[in-house]
Amino acid sequence: MVLPYYLGCPSWSENAWRDYLYPQDAKSTDFLDLYSQVFNAVEGNTTFYASPSAPTVQRWAEIMPEHFRFTAKFPGDISHNGDLRERLTATETFLQLLSPLGERVAPYWLQLSKTFTPNRLPELAGFIDALQRPLAVEVRHDDFFAKGDAERRLNRLLLDRGVERICLDPRALFSCTSLDPAVLHAQSKKPRVPPRPAAFTQCPQVRFIGHPVLEANEPFLTPWVEKIAGWIEEGRTPYIFLHTADNRLAARLAQRFHERLMHRLPGLPALPALYREPAAEQLGLL
Repeated sequence: MVLPYYLGCPSWSENAWRDYLYPQDAKSTDFLDLYSQVFNAVEGNTTFYASPSAPTVQRWAEIMPEHFRFTAKFPGDISHNGDLRERLTATETFLQLLSPLGERVAPYWLQLSKTFTPNRLPELAGFIDALQRPLAVEVRHDDFFAKGDAERRLNRLLLDRGVERICLDPRALFSCTSLDPAVLHAQSKKPRVPPRPAAFTQCPQVRFIGHPVLEANEPFLTPWVEKIAGWIEEGRTPYIFLHTADNRLAARLAQRFHERLMHRLPGLPALPALYREPAAEQLGLL
């Protein structure tokens, strides 16, 4: 199924999704195949923490449909370990590792730490110019959200080079007052930054970090339904990835988003349904 936008979650390997997305008897080795029958993109969180093995990448290449998109994050030892321009050899190694996926890795994601300050923008420019690949960048330093000179310089640098600025929207997560450990952990890890919807290229990039109670996301999700629909109507192909604190309900939130978008864009096809309710146990006759 071809959609006019890319929709997905942070990963495909959630056992809890057997409760509503995957068949109850699904094997974990089948999750990627099942996931890619419902969603057409996945956020490449795993590659930030560790590079996959070459056989693993080859297996992904055999499973992922050609229309699927994997927004692989550069490993943390590239994005968080000194001058980006000094990590170009490691970057090339990473690009070669993922080369079997071809155009399915698009764009690559560079997630920068809070310590990446405006003074390092020339370093970012040098990295982008050397990379020559579809790229999206996420920043976390407060100055990049202050609507001042630093943010203007960042935006101009990215716009001039055809690089997307990833929009992180964690407002729904931080609206939650639950003391659940998963929520507290997510709140401690995610930056509390204001959303910056940007469309510097044909493919705007959005990360929505949701409230663990699905209904509580509605006031935060509604503007994104309109924004994504507007971008599609402009002829763009936006990406949106939906998270929840422990991601048990991330796929449900993504399904909910698509249902809302179907109402906004009549004619948009429904997502395939893979889940089957467990058969009721037959009682024997006495």
